[in-house]
Amino acid sequence: MAFMEKPPAGKVLLDDTVPLTAAIEASQSLQSHTEYIIRVQRGISVENSWQIVRRYSDFDLLNNSLQIAGLSLPLPPKKLIGNMDREFIAERQKGLQNYLNVITTNHVLSNCELVKKFLDPNNYSANYTEIALQQVSMFFRSEPKWEVVEPLKDIGWRIRKKYFLMKIKNQPKERLVLSWADLGPDKYLSDKDFQCLIKLLPSCLHPYIYRVTFATANESSALLIRMFNEKGTLKDLIYKAKPKDPFLKKYCNPKKIQGLELQQIKTYGRQILEVLKFLHDKGFPYGHLHASNVMLDGDTCRLLDLENSLLGLPSFYRSYFSQFRKINTLESVDVHCFGHLLYEMTYGRPPDSVPVDSFPPAPSMAVVAVLESTLSCEACKNGMPTVSRLLQMPLFSDVLLTTSEKPQFKIPTKLKEALRIAKECIEKRLIEEQKQIHQHRRLTRAQSHHGSEEERKKRKILARKKSKRSAVENSEEYSAKYSNSNNSAGSGASSPLTSPSSPTPPSTAGMSTLPPPPPPPPPAAPLLPASTEAPTQLPPQAVNGVSRGALLSSIQNFQKGTLRKAETCDHSAPKIG
Repeated sequence: MAFMEKPPAGKVLLDDTVPLTAAIEASQSLQSHTEYIIRVQRGISVENSWQIVRRYSDFDLLNNSLQIAGLSLPLPPKKLIGNMDREFIAERQKGLQNYLNVITTNHVLSNCELVKKFLDPNNYSANYTEIALQQVSMFFRSEPKWEVVEPLKDIGWRIRKKYFLMKIKNQPKERLVLSWADLGPDKYLSDKDFQCLIKLLPSCLHPYIYRVTFATANESSALLIRMFNEKGTLKDLIYKAKPKDPFLKKYCNPKKIQGLELQQIKTYGRQILEVLKFLHDKGFPYGHLHASNVMLDGDTCRLLDLENSLLGLPSFYRSYFSQFRKINTLESVDVHCFGHLLYEMTYGRPPDSVPVDSFPPAPSMAVVAVLESTLSCEACKNGMPTVSRLLQMPLFSDVLLTTSEKPQFKIPTKLKEALRIAKECIEKRLIEEQKQIHQHRRLTRAQSHHGSEEERKKRKILARKKSKRSAVENSEEYSAKYSNSNNSAGSGASSPLTSPSSPTPPSTAGMSTLPPPPPPPPPAAPLLPASTEAPTQLPPQAVNGVSRGALLSSIQNFQKGTLRKAETCDHSAPKIG
């Protein structure tokens, strides 16, 4: 593909700073080895996840490649005999999970190409150095005065940005650095505006901006050339590193941790703040401040990589400030990143975590005051100060700058408007990402609280109390119902007008037929009037409580002789036909 050709349609612009997490879901034993099934997730979305299968040998190969970082990584040791036992496999799986947790939570390791390719081979299978070489070769066909000396392999942390040591053919002793970078997810400029702004960068003159010698771009990438500095960057000074060494070797595990002197901290800090204020006043979004993007030229700091925001590349510290909703503009991002840089200059290493609860002893309390305003819990929660406010703080207010070079960076009005719109789009994506992270964090906290042992005990106690309360209420309700039914029965016995359950007349009539089935004799007829009168007389007797006496009298006056003799026909004898 020629350098000025368009990128393939539908190209996915990944944010390489979004953290990858990995969890081993299962293991399966084959004939001579064991495979581990790993679920990898990008960011907080469960939908954005996939499965990979890795053997122990794959882990071992990755670990050997990461040895350049000089870290002691907790990869479980090899075992030749008994490595197919179930207990051993389960124990090894725990060890491999711990290994994955370590490399995915280390800020430098998690962003390196080796780890990305191991966890996400589909999106990181390309050879980016080869792609960069192809693009640079195409460019040099039309610019024959430049010549590649050697690739500067892995000197930066970005996967899609590559560096080459260059020289000019008629000036063989001078060394230059060419950087080639692909587009990122925050590229919102039109192709025309993007190329115009890239070509404007060599015209930017500022005492604290590292000069761009040459710059060009197409619709998919940009190529810039600068002078090579043997002293390296501010990070190289802090870590006592060689500029040409790989990023992992230089910065992952420094041999000696030592901060800068107070005067260096004051001077470098003031110079960096001055150039940030200049860019903010010009409406030029930066957002990429860290120690590797600050070139040292004697006692002067000069900012690098202004093209990153035009290319739409994500910030080195994005995974930090995306956690805090108050850091939602590129100006506040620059101030927060300045806090990281100041911490590194002061203590010789980055902070273990952000926000920082307490700061170690510093050369001056004025340093701690600035750190607290940019990295503390309160600052991250309430928002960052402005660059102007930092310049007024005691640490920087008394620093005298001796430069006489007048800043110059003319941006046409049309391009300024394009920059403003692009800046708003970058901030909008950041705000949306912060909102999603905030909602996910709240949901995770709620689920964690709900599933905690203490919360389970509380729920059990509440359930017991509720069960006891229900039992008491049911018992009381049953007692009340039972009492009401007894009261109803009692009132029915004493009130015939409202209770249909006192069948006095039928029971009296029944008494006249107490004997068995034989029909009563004719003389029993005189008893009928008495029985027919009973219904009209019994209710008042019942009311007066004398119904039992009348019944007893009726029984005593009963005469057996008045009964008619019954005739029976016995059909039980057998018939003989």
